[in-house]
Amino acid sequence: MKIKLLILPVFLLVAFSGCEKETVKPTHEPKVLKLPANALEVISKSNDFGIELFNKTASVEEGNIMLSPLSASAALTMLLNGCSSETYNQIQEMLGFEGMTSSEINGTYKSLVEQLLKVDPEVKLAIANAIWYRQDFQVKPPFLDTMSTSFSAHVEALDFSLPSALTTMNKWANDNTFGKIPKVLDEISPDAVMFLMNALYFKGTWTYQFDKSKTNTEIFYKEDGSPIGVDMMHVTLNAKFFSNSDFKAIELNYGRTNFSMIAIVPTGSLTDFYQNFSIDSWNTISNSFHSTETQLEWEVSLPKFKFSYEKVLNDQLKSMGMIDAFESDIADLSGISDADIFVSFVKQNTFVDVNEEGTEAAAVTTIGIELTSVGNPNEFIVNKPFIFAIQERTTNTILFMGKVADPTL
Repeated sequence: MKIKLLILPVFLLVAFSGCEKETVKPTHEPKVLKLPANALEVISKSNDFGIELFNKTASVEEGNIMLSPLSASAALTMLLNGCSSETYNQIQEMLGFEGMTSSEINGTYKSLVEQLLKVDPEVKLAIANAIWYRQDFQVKPPFLDTMSTSFSAHVEALDFSLPSALTTMNKWANDNTFGKIPKVLDEISPDAVMFLMNALYFKGTWTYQFDKSKTNTEIFYKEDGSPIGVDMMHVTLNAKFFSNSDFKAIELNYGRTNFSMIAIVPTGSLTDFYQNFSIDSWNTISNSFHSTETQLEWEVSLPKFKFSYEKVLNDQLKSMGMIDAFESDIADLSGISDADIFVSFVKQNTFVDVNEEGTEAAAVTTIGIELTSVGNPNEFIVNKPFIFAIQERTTNTILFMGKVADPTL
């Protein structure tokens, strides 16, 4: 049987019970976040968005991938504040914010982030936003005010023509991911006028750490069934478990147990699994873990892994309904500026390191905004033998007509 382990970072899980071993009691219980009434529905919709984005990305990508639903939705929510008309409606629906006003959306985001940042002092979580715009580009003050107040964004005008602008933005990404994502931009397009960025950093120590002395080289079977040797970690603990005919899942907690990793192992191939993996599948797992107190003892084997990933998400977001924002002739970003602008790209850079002590992960979502190009004049190039005529225009009287086969003769 071909088995491949799928790891999903679960930054939006807000209330999971801690693991208990028979001989060791956890020193903390998870703290329940006090969110606005509609926040849980927003989180569910955000998870739905994240799972769909993951599935659409995984279906076209080989090898390891990792995305951050929270980082992507945060950056797109910032963008949403600058959109109008159908461009706004498409992003609002894609993110699951139907029926909510902009102030409600921003308030929910702000409340969630503020509480996530301080819910577990044993877990290091950092979230940062930034708006960079070309210094000669006129941005509407209300948009910048919202970015500063609701999103605590760093707002700065830069001379995009100078190399220092690229250095400044990449340094911000590096600093806010504690060196894990040193670069998110290779160049700045001549038409670029703004970049929206969200940086997310997570570092958590396992509530029950893996024993380094038990890490061994063991067999891991790739998707095509071929075996490879990996560093396999081992720990014995009491944990919550769920299984059905399609997969099995276990929850591994961090710190005081507010944050956790859920490892999902498909029964069949991973390719077949994620094609049917949906928000309903995720809710089945999370609801089971949330509602049960039963924790059996498990001997967990988990491979160590560490990788970086980069992906432009334009195609995936278009297929999810965010269409107009990418179209230069119909995008409505009038909340940002009166200039004709559109979204040129949405990209994520991510990093993850899972080892015996815990997990370190980071993501930066970058949204590029450009001016709509005026376009070049239509060209008419005479570079082969041709016919010509000389006429009187008002009467269409042809005075001369000829053919030029070789202009040098």
